[in-house]
Amino acid sequence: MKIELMQLAGRDGDTAYNLQRTLQAIASCADDADLLVFPETQLTGFVNAEQLAAVAEPLNGPSLQAVQRAARERNVAVVLGLAENDAGTFYNTSVLVTPEGIALSYRKTHLWPDERGLFVPGDRFTTVLWRGVRVGLLICYDIELPETARALGQLGAELILITNGNMDPYGPVHRTAIMARAQENQAFAVMVNRAGTGDNDLVFAGGSAVVDPFGRVLYEAGRDECRQLVSLDFDQLQAARRDYNYLNDRRLRLTGELIEHPGGRREWLIT
Repeated sequence: MKIELMQLAGRDGDTAYNLQRTLQAIASCADDADLLVFPETQLTGFVNAEQLAAVAEPLNGPSLQAVQRAARERNVAVVLGLAENDAGTFYNTSVLVTPEGIALSYRKTHLWPDERGLFVPGDRFTTVLWRGVRVGLLICYDIELPETARALGQLGAELILITNGNMDPYGPVHRTAIMARAQENQAFAVMVNRAGTGDNDLVFAGGSAVVDPFGRVLYEAGRDECRQLVSLDFDQLQAARRDYNYLNDRRLRLTGELIEHPGGRREWLIT
């Protein structure tokens, strides 16, 4: 599988600008790319309380419809985030958009302090089979809590995709966390962060990364905008799990409810 990392800058609260740049990136993606991954809230940027109701969109809104059309034209899948409006309740959400539609959506379960009171945390972790690989999504601060990736691991995740909006001085924190989450779940992890600056003098740390199931960094970006195509060899999953399997060997298991859906989608409901 070939994944193109889209480490882009954005504008907070400016959906028109962010959508235009997203569509341009999809249109110009590598011809052999299977999956494109963008940062956290790529479409809307981060929004404050005054902007939220005007900027947030439902998952069937015009921005994601435009992304789906672009994905269909290039025959690629796209992972990206937005501020979601679900009948007046707001979530920090990331989605996996395929040429056929939204295959997976995930609402950030662990909100950064600045988001609390603005968004409602999600109540479940979700994976889906896509091109024979079980894929799960996480968002930014989620990866600093090991239980989030473990929940995806319990669902059988082989590829964990993280949309990120990490800022200075926390870049090293997420570099360490992404390596640990991949290694302890013996899965691939792809983290794509935002570049540039945002409102309130935020400086985003870049550092998008791809980590293999042994916890080894296969690619790491710098701080500036960049695009990088990375090829994943899923035979490494079997190699990492050959001598020992952390998921099988653990004695403590997460509590929650497993829900199986038709079509291969699995959810772990937080209880």
